[in-house]
Amino acid sequence: MFFREYIYHNWPLLLVLAALIVSLKTTVFVDRVTIRRNVVLIVTLFLLSLSVFVESWLTGRGEMRNLLIFLAGIRYSVTPFIIALIILTLTGQTGWWKIYIPAIVNAGVNLVSLFTGIVFTYREDASLQRGPLGYLPFIMVGLYCAALVVILLRRSRRQKAEVLQTAFFGFIFAVSLFLPFVYGRAYLEIFCPTIAIMLYVYHVFTVYEMTKKDALTGLLNRQAYYADINRNPEGISAIISIDMNGLKAINDARGHKAGDEALSALGACFLATLDYRHPAYRVGGDEFIVVCRDITREEAEQLVEELRKHIAETGYTCAVGYSYAGEGEWSADDLVREADAMMYAKKREYYISSGHDRRRR
Repeated sequence: MFFREYIYHNWPLLLVLAALIVSLKTTVFVDRVTIRRNVVLIVTLFLLSLSVFVESWLTGRGEMRNLLIFLAGIRYSVTPFIIALIILTLTGQTGWWKIYIPAIVNAGVNLVSLFTGIVFTYREDASLQRGPLGYLPFIMVGLYCAALVVILLRRSRRQKAEVLQTAFFGFIFAVSLFLPFVYGRAYLEIFCPTIAIMLYVYHVFTVYEMTKKDALTGLLNRQAYYADINRNPEGISAIISIDMNGLKAINDARGHKAGDEALSALGACFLATLDYRHPAYRVGGDEFIVVCRDITREEAEQLVEELRKHIAETGYTCAVGYSYAGEGEWSADDLVREADAMMYAKKREYYISSGHDRRRR
C-alpha cells in the first residue's frame, strides 16, 4: 500500500529521473565527472522524495513524532547539499569542496535541533513548529540559489539563450523559496519533481549548445554561423575574417596534435578577447569569422587591433581583415567578401615577407 501510494504521487518525478538517466547514458558530449555528479543528484532526489513522502504519510496519521522530527531534519539538511551539488554539476568545476561548508553548518544546526527544537520540532498533534532559527534552511538555500545564478551569468557569453536559461533557473529557485510559505507542506510533494525538471531542462540545453560549438576550439561552428547571420542580417555592423598562418607547416613539422593545440590556443584567445556582442565562429580548418553587431567603425578597428595584439601573445600568427557596413545597403555576403579580400592581402604579405610565398614552387 505504501509503495503503491508513493509511485502514484511521484510518478512524474520517476519518469523525469529515468529520462535524465537515459539521456546521460546516450549523450556523447557529457564527460564522466558530469555524469557521476548527475547520478548522485538523481539518487539523492529519489531518496529525498522517499523521505518527504514518508514524512507526509506519517503526518496524515499523527504517528511516530520522533521519526517525523528526524525526517524533517533530513529534509532541511539535504536540500542545501542538493543545491550545492547542482552548482558543481552545472558549472563543471572541480575542487570546490569549500562550497559545502554552509551546507555542513546548516546540517550541524539541524542535528542540534533534533534535541533542542531551535530550528523545528513537531508538536504532539504532529504539526510542524518552527524554532528561533526556523528560517535558516531557507536562507541557506536562497544563498546557494543566488550564487548559482551569479556563477551562470559570469560564465556565460551573455547570449540571449544563456540569459533566458539563467532567468528560467532564477525563476524556479525564487518560486521554490516562496511557495512553501503559500502552500505549506503541500509544496513538499512537488519540490523534488521541480528540481528534477530543472536538471533535465539544463541537460537538454547543454546538448543543444554543444551542437552549436566547435569541439576543438570552443567557438561556435559553421552551422551556427549560417543560422546567426541569417537571423537579423540588417543588424550586422562589421565582419572580421581571420585565417591562421602556417598551420600546414606546423602539422607537417610537429604533427597534427601540435596543430590542434595551436587552433585551441587561438580559440581561447578569441573567447577571452570578444564579448557576447561579437561571437567568433570556426568556419573552416584554420578559418574564423567574427560577427559584430551594434558597433561603430572606431570600435571595430579597436577590436581588430586588440585581436591582433592578443593573437601575437599566443606565439602564433594570423591574417586579419575586416569590413564595416557604414551607410548604404550592405549584405552579410558583401561584408564577408570585403573582409576576406583584406585578410587574403594580409596573408600574401605575410608569406612574401617570411620568404614562404606559396605561389612559388
